[in-house]
Amino acid sequence: MDFSIKAFDTKSTLGTAKSGCIAVAVFENKKLSPAAKSLDSKGAISAALKSGDISGKPGSTLLLRAVDGVAAERVLLVGMGSDETVSEKSFATGVQAALKAFGSLGAADAIIALPLTEVKERDVNWAIRCVVQAAHDSEYRCDSQKSKKDPAPAGVRKIVLAAPATAATRGALAQAIAIANGSDLTRNLGDLPANVANPTYLANTAKQLAKDYKFEVEVLDRKQLEALKMGSFLSVTNGSEQPPKFIVLKHMGGKAKDAPVVLVGKGITFDTGGISIKAGPGMDEMKYDMCGAASVLGTFRAIGEMNLKLNVIGVIAACENMPSGRATKPGDIVTSMNGLTIEVLNTDAEGRLVLCDALTYAERFKPAAVVDIATLTGACVVALGHHNSGLFTRSDAAHDQLANELLAAGKQSSDTAWRMPIEEAYNEQLKSNFADLANIGTPGGGSVTAAAFLENFTKKYTWAHLDIAGTAWKSGGAKGATGRPVPLLTTFLINRV
Repeated sequence: MDFSIKAFDTKSTLGTAKSGCIAVAVFENKKLSPAAKSLDSKGAISAALKSGDISGKPGSTLLLRAVDGVAAERVLLVGMGSDETVSEKSFATGVQAALKAFGSLGAADAIIALPLTEVKERDVNWAIRCVVQAAHDSEYRCDSQKSKKDPAPAGVRKIVLAAPATAATRGALAQAIAIANGSDLTRNLGDLPANVANPTYLANTAKQLAKDYKFEVEVLDRKQLEALKMGSFLSVTNGSEQPPKFIVLKHMGGKAKDAPVVLVGKGITFDTGGISIKAGPGMDEMKYDMCGAASVLGTFRAIGEMNLKLNVIGVIAACENMPSGRATKPGDIVTSMNGLTIEVLNTDAEGRLVLCDALTYAERFKPAAVVDIATLTGACVVALGHHNSGLFTRSDAAHDQLANELLAAGKQSSDTAWRMPIEEAYNEQLKSNFADLANIGTPGGGSVTAAAFLENFTKKYTWAHLDIAGTAWKSGGAKGATGRPVPLLTTFLINRV
C-alpha cells in the first residue's frame, strides 16, 4: 500500500479533492468533525448521523455514495466516540474500521481525513504511525506455505493522509513505513514452520539484509563457537541435527568513535524442551521461540530502510533444542564463555543458556547499552499477560535511564513494557551445590530469576532484558506472530540519535 501526506483546507479544498473515498470522523453526540462539516454543505452527512444510521461509537462506519457537493466518489463516516477527547483507543479502533471498509471498496485510492492532530496525549506523528501499522496489519498474510494462496488484498491501494505536510510529518511517515516493514519481516519469520526457518535460514536472512542495506555481517559456526568456548550455548545444540549459527549484524550509521547499542536475540528455532520435554498440546507454537532473534532482524530491516544515524550491532544465537542420545541431560554441568559453570537442572530453561554466551560476546563491542530480547519464560505471561513485555535491569542511575528510555519508547509506539525487579535475593534462588549457578531457580518469581541469571553475564556494561513470551505471538483462532517488540526497539533507537 502506498502512503502520502497532503494538507487540505477543510473549508474548501477537501470537498473538491478527487478520490475514490474520503474517510471523516463523526461522534456519539451526533457532532461532525471539521473535515466532515466541510463535506456537509448539502446536509447529507448530518442527516445520516441524525437518522441513527451510524451511532458514532468507535469503529462504527457508514458509506455514503455520490454525496452532493463532494468531488470524491464516496464518503466513509467513521465513529470516533466522544468529540471532546478522541482517545488513543477510539482513534485506533476507528482507523482499523476504516481500513477494513477500504478493503471491500471498488476504489483504488482514498483520503484519510480523520482527526490525526486531535488524539488525546498523542501527536500527529503517533497518529501517522497508527494508520500505517494498521494498514500493514490489515494486509498481512501468513500463507507462504499454502498451495492456494489467500486472496490478494483488494480495494484501496493508495492512501493520502490529510495532515500538515511538513518535514516532520514526512519524516514520521517514512519512519512509520520502515517500522511496519520491519514488523512484517519479524512476523513472517515467526510464522514460518521450524523445518523452514531453521538456524541456517535465519543466517541467510541476515546475509540478505546485509546485502540490501549494506550492513556488515558475520556468521559463526560450531568450530568457531568451540574456539570461543561457548560451552553453554553449544550444550543446547547437542541434541539437534541442525547446525548452530551465531549471527552478528553491524549497522554503523553513527560516528566511528561512538559506542554502539547492541541488540541480542534468542533464536531457538524450535524448542521441544530437550530431555525435559514439553507436553504435546501447544508444542507447535514453540516455533515462535526464535521471535527474539526475529525482532532483531526486523529492527535491522527498519533502521536499514531509514538509514538511521546510529551505530547498532545485532547478535543472534540460533539453534534448536531437541532430545536425542547426544542431548544435554538434567544434572549436567556446562562451562559458559565467561568461565562460570552452570548446573542444568532443566533443559527446557535453554534460552538463558544460549543468551548468556551471547551477552558475554557483546562485551567486545564496548557497548553504550545492550538490550536482549527473548521469549524466555511462561512466568512472565503469568505476571503480565499478553499486554506488556517484561523489562528487567539493575537499579542504578545508568540502568534507570536505560529502563526509562525503553519504557518511553514503548508508550510512544504503543508497544508497551512493564518494569520488573531484579534484586540480589533472586540470585540466592539460583545457587547450586555443584556449580557456580543453576539454570533455574527455586519456586517463585520465575521470570525474575531468569533475568537474574542473565544479569550475571552483563556486569561490564549497561544492560536491559525484554521478556516477550507474552507479546511475541498470539494463540487460538488468531494464532500468529505480532511483530513485537520491533516498534519499541526501533523507536528506542530513533530516540537515541
